[in-house]
Amino acid sequence: MTRKRRAAFSVLKNFLDHQASGGLILIAASALALIVANSALADAYFGALGSYIGPLNLLHWINDLLMAGFFLLVGLEIKREFLDGQLSTPRRRVLPGLAALGGMVFPALIYVSLNLNSGALHGWAVPVATDIAFALGVLALMGRRVPVSLKIFLTALAIIDDLLAVIIIALFYTAQLSAVWLGVAVALMAALYGLNRAGQRRLWPYLILGAGLWVATFASGVHATLAGVALAMFIPITRSPAAPDDRGSPLHRLEHGIEPWVAFLIIPVFGFANAGVSLSGLGLDALLSPVALGVAAGLFFGKQIGVFLTVWLAVRLRWADTPEGATMAQVYGVSLLCGIGFTMSLFIGLLAFDDPILQSEVKIGVLAGSLLSALAGAAVLLIARRERVPAESVRFGA
Repeated sequence: MTRKRRAAFSVLKNFLDHQASGGLILIAASALALIVANSALADAYFGALGSYIGPLNLLHWINDLLMAGFFLLVGLEIKREFLDGQLSTPRRRVLPGLAALGGMVFPALIYVSLNLNSGALHGWAVPVATDIAFALGVLALMGRRVPVSLKIFLTALAIIDDLLAVIIIALFYTAQLSAVWLGVAVALMAALYGLNRAGQRRLWPYLILGAGLWVATFASGVHATLAGVALAMFIPITRSPAAPDDRGSPLHRLEHGIEPWVAFLIIPVFGFANAGVSLSGLGLDALLSPVALGVAAGLFFGKQIGVFLTVWLAVRLRWADTPEGATMAQVYGVSLLCGIGFTMSLFIGLLAFDDPILQSEVKIGVLAGSLLSALAGAAVLLIARRERVPAESVRFGA
């Protein structure tokens, strides 16, 4: 392996390790939130989240402002992967793209089928998302049992999944719009575009305009976190596939600068603030409500069916090859892990419903579906054969 290829592999490995470590911390923060929400500290926990700091309460600051950093990282990852990474060619986009699409359609169909008469169809998008940090955290526990190609496949799938989720939020979960503030946001994006076209490579002008863009987006009625994605699209990138840590690339500098903060602070804080659901007073009706069942079944059954079926069809039709060194059993295990929809699913659930009861049902469904997917995926990967099965020798239905 050449020095440049070793450098590229090292950067990818470090990135995956960061995401995996952040996922493990997210798991711990979410478990702690559940414990606190059902302990003597529950009143203090919910009281702190509801306390106002200026115009918003603490929970809204976390979900609207802090999560803008998460969406900024998502946008940077999407741009980098499409221009300079694993999704930079049409051939590389086929398998994770189809898998992401299938993994969004089937969960939505399952949710809708279980909620046709519930009056809660607005939550159809809750089970369509995959939590990349959580899923990679589970993969990290598998060690060398899982080939690196599957981790790359899962990362690429989750990035496309995030892109589709961002589009869904923008199209279906936007409140009434303020034309004036929307115009301000457009003007700020035009200024960001001008900086990019002028060849500005220092980050601080982009970040200052990005802060203004967040304010304008928040005031416009579009969910403020989408300002993070919009800002990312204007950050300049130096295409350097052989040296992805190029310090001359503003996008790479910003991504590497904020990734640890997102993985080890923003996402765990979000998980701790939103995973806490009090189970006291929640009877069997709440646990088996159409919303909770629709979310849980969508994540657990819909994701595995959608992802694995589209991979199976793509390979069978010779549109793509299975990830190098991976068996179809391992692909199925990763398909199960795609049902871990924690961060984005909780986020969409909060946008979909204002009713605290429905929000609690969403949280129960997300927790149940994600936990089942994590346990089942880990079990399949633990028992799956590890020897290499070339794509051309794979046979289905035998």
